[in-house]
Amino acid sequence: MQRLILLRHGKAESTPPSGGDFERGLTERGRRESALIGRALAEAGCVPDLVLVSTARRAMETWEAASAAFPKARMAPARELYHASPEALSEAIETASATSRALMIVGHNPGLHELSLALAANRRRRALGDGFPTAAAAVFEIDSDGGYTLERFLTPRQHGGGAA
Repeated sequence: MQRLILLRHGKAESTPPSGGDFERGLTERGRRESALIGRALAEAGCVPDLVLVSTARRAMETWEAASAAFPKARMAPARELYHASPEALSEAIETASATSRALMIVGHNPGLHELSLALAANRRRRALGDGFPTAAAAVFEIDSDGGYTLERFLTPRQHGGGAA
């Protein structure tokens, strides 16, 4: 694997009609910003060939909105990514790395932010220090020794998104 992209789900509704966290869907802003980050990633050449997506409704809807920017990507739903710890995310990455050159994970905080902080080289880590907002993406290059370098951190606000 040469690249890892960690994408947090878009802005979600606070309470779904069903009342359960797993069923929280995206707001209109969440859909718009998810599509925006998908396009920004594609324009930057950060294109996954495999995408593991938490099966929580908001993560699946995030992928649905972003997927137009990645028409050749294979998507695999992964229930174990729902509120996964950094360790569980690392396991999923390790398992998928054998079959992917560029892997994207669509998931949740705090796991994505904590994993990003753990993987980021100290000099670039500051970019992640203020949090991992909804629909943000951390892109890591992976060297031949398996070391991770934070290549970029994209947020909707940097690309014209944000509260409307």
